[in-house]
Amino acid sequence: MLDRLDVLVIGECVADIVRLPGAADQVHPGGSPANVAYGLARLGGEATLLTQLGPDGDGRLIRDHLTAGGVRVRTDHSTAPTPSAAVTLDDDGRATYTFEITWTLTAAGSGPTHQHVHTGSIAAVMEPGAATVLDAVESSRTASTVSYDPNVRPELMGDHATAVRRVERCVALSDVVKASDEDLAWLYPGEEPEQIAARWQATGPALVLVTRGADGAFAVLPGGRVTIGALPTRVVDTVGAGDAFMSGTLHALASRGLLGADGRERLRAVDADTVTEVLRHAAASAAVTVARAGANPPDEAELKAALDRFRGGRPVV
Repeated sequence: MLDRLDVLVIGECVADIVRLPGAADQVHPGGSPANVAYGLARLGGEATLLTQLGPDGDGRLIRDHLTAGGVRVRTDHSTAPTPSAAVTLDDDGRATYTFEITWTLTAAGSGPTHQHVHTGSIAAVMEPGAATVLDAVESSRTASTVSYDPNVRPELMGDHATAVRRVERCVALSDVVKASDEDLAWLYPGEEPEQIAARWQATGPALVLVTRGADGAFAVLPGGRVTIGALPTRVVDTVGAGDAFMSGTLHALASRGLLGADGRERLRAVDADTVTEVLRHAAASAAVTVARAGANPPDEAELKAALDRFRGGRPVV
């Protein structure tokens, strides 16, 4: 069993410029892979992030944020500005994004072996860096389990057919895949999320998890499918919710000895009751995050408290 998950996250950092009506812009550290690494470190994991940061104020802000949270940050030698995203929140706290980003990761390097590798989002589809990410994932599979979250950003995905092929290749290389129903609707318009998840699971992953916002989440596993309802919570905004769900998933799987090369076979034989508990764990992590501003995932004590409240029939927060 992995008491403390050692994970390498490969992907982008983004300076989120949050814009609210009648208020000054606020800059927050963001980027889906960076949020996952931060969330894992908050939950006690040993998280290393391989990324790019520019030699600018946003880059320093993000690096300081990650390292203060316990993340080890590895960067290549890019001099490009730190990517940014203007985040506009509607009256319900839902976020829309406008990006200024390049991704030119040139080499994953020859760092230490990790028990688990996670990637996704812009880093896995935007060239020229996406090729480096894919090579790193492929070379890691012998020693590590792999997870992937497409975290679709339509304006950055490029040609639709090409993007779908890239996503499907990443899915096939992974042991755990998480996507939102909105991701799937963009990738496969008109298809049911359950059918897509089952098709993906048949190509390689042991688990495919799909989040459905207020409708809860479900997972497809070799023995079938499990579903949970939404956890009751007060929503401030949804920034980082999916990333908190992902880090919560990996934390729950690791605590049950289901990650790492020696956990892969156990993961493929996982039962529905265990997956249900993993989904609840992940959903509680996301619920804590949406109840406060920005991508601010829970630590271990906050997550335990949220789970205890949920099991006691009370709102998570």
